Amino acid sequence: MTSSPTCFDAIVVGTGPGGASVARELARAGRRVLILEQGGAAPLTGTLGQMATMAAVPGRAAFIHRDASLLVGGATLGGSSAVNFATAAPPPRALFKAFGIDLDPALAALRAELPMAPLPDNLVGPLATRIGQAARAIGLDWRKLDKMIRPALCRSGCWRCAYGCPFGAKWSAREFVDEAVRHGAQLQANSRVTRVLLQDGRAAGVEVMHQRRLQTVQAPLVVLAGGGVGSPRILHASKLAPRHAPFFSDPVVAVMGTVDDVDGGAEVPMAAGMHDAQAGIALADLTLPRPMYQAFAAQVGRVDRLLAHRRTLSIMVKIRDGIGGRIGPRWADKRLTDADRGRLQQGEQMARAILAQAGAHHVFRSWHFAAHPGGSVPIGANAGAGVDADLQTSAPGLFVCDASVIPGPWGLPPTLTLLCLGKRLGQHLNNAVAVR
Repeated sequence: MTSSPTCFDAIVVGTGPGGASVARELARAGRRVLILEQGGAAPLTGTLGQMATMAAVPGRAAFIHRDASLLVGGATLGGSSAVNFATAAPPPRALFKAFGIDLDPALAALRAELPMAPLPDNLVGPLATRIGQAARAIGLDWRKLDKMIRPALCRSGCWRCAYGCPFGAKWSAREFVDEAVRHGAQLQANSRVTRVLLQDGRAAGVEVMHQRRLQTVQAPLVVLAGGGVGSPRILHASKLAPRHAPFFSDPVVAVMGTVDDVDGGAEVPMAAGMHDAQAGIALADLTLPRPMYQAFAAQVGRVDRLLAHRRTLSIMVKIRDGIGGRIGPRWADKRLTDADRGRLQQGEQMARAILAQAGAHHVFRSWHFAAHPGGSVPIGANAGAGVDADLQTSAPGLFVCDASVIPGPWGLPPTLTLLCLGKRLGQHLNNAVAVR
């Protein structure tokens, strides 16, 4: 084991929206920041091969549950924001205000700075347009969704959102990391943090595997932003959390049907949709790249639909699931409850009604999967299992800022919420240091 001679003011572990936002705030204030990312930092190429290395690595960014469902993430610079669909769902204010946390100031600042608006009509594809027309025709409140996309750089008929946009049209947390580096932060990719180092009960640095060598790096401030699976694992390895952590994951199914008079297949996913907060169900159009669509169809035995990609209307059904399952040191497992199945069935019925109105035939649904693990180190949990309202753990100087701290499920993409939490935490840490 080697020890780094460089001393930092702060170490940020992870480069997803939460970690990138914290790192940028600290670096802007002149703090000496080291940013560690377990994945690579190669430029995004928008290819299936690169996406597979970022989001399909078993045990790091992909986890198969015992019910054969898949939990996916993003092990790369920018975390899952590099491969998500760039939907800017507003934070669940009530969840956070119950703990005295007001995210509105951070949200207002981010909205003024970032590309965040519905897509213009020319970027809404023909399949999404057909779905929206059908949904509104049966009385659903189907509206365009805010997207973190720059329309001037986005290309009509492009399918690369889910692979990693190579054109700079889709915002990702990589941009905040780049800004932090311009302000003096150091980025070290391909670096897997194994545990947090403590001295007299306080954070003192991290132990990290880099280039097959175990190293230690010292800093009086450590921010874990390794995601809903990664952060509880690091805390457990540091003897600061239980061996197993329950979580939520926002299960999803895709309901698909073929139409004969529309030709599409290369569109920005989730251009529009609806959210029933009371029922815990969200729907949106979900046009996927051909290989991903064919994998979904093959998984449920619909080989007869493999060549129908360009004529398939696909609707995402996402639900708010309960806290459950377990994240262990080397695995994660969460199966659907009866309540989860009920919500998915209700959402599927809504999707089938839309497809029927749209004139679709050969309708089928995919197996369920999930992509938003969170709530595993929640705000307000008992000492040793969560964080306080300032996102600090039971160890002074050790904070967590990713989806693991979200105090409860609400069934929508967490990117914007995590950016708000990161900005708030960064400002808090800068103010705390300034006072000393």
